[in-house]
Amino acid sequence: MRFKNRLFWIAAFVAFFLDQITKYWVVQTFSLGETLPLLPGIFHFTYVTNTGAAFSLFSGKVEWLRWLSLGVSLLLVAVALFGPVLHRWDQLGYGFILGGAMGNGIDRFALGYVVDFLDFRLINFAVFNVADSFISIGIACLLIASFQKPPTSSHRLR
Repeated sequence: MRFKNRLFWIAAFVAFFLDQITKYWVVQTFSLGETLPLLPGIFHFTYVTNTGAAFSLFSGKVEWLRWLSLGVSLLLVAVALFGPVLHRWDQLGYGFILGGAMGNGIDRFALGYVVDFLDFRLINFAVFNVADSFISIGIACLLIASFQKPPTSSHRLR
């Protein structure tokens, strides 16, 4: 018996594991607000907490975000378990989104905030984390999937 949507589960596990292990490392290694310039003025590790959504959107509105993360996670698990066998790019996309949603969702439920540390200063971008990155990568995978599927139409050419 084959495991349905195996790539989905692998992608979700990898995204979740990398997110959680990097956040654990940051919390154990840095003081809140501490920064380590890897490429000074371009890219730093900066330990901050975020009560908002990805990239600090909706800061302070954590209550509904924790439930959104849970809802998205449950929906994606249901799709993988009870839906059809997904195409490769769909499995990767949904799996990466699940791993990222679970990583940030666990932070929100357990801590009341998300640990962020990836700090691209060159473009003055919000500090974010690995889960946010995997959610973005997952969306890119779904875009790739949408371009690879043949268009479906109920209209016949005459």
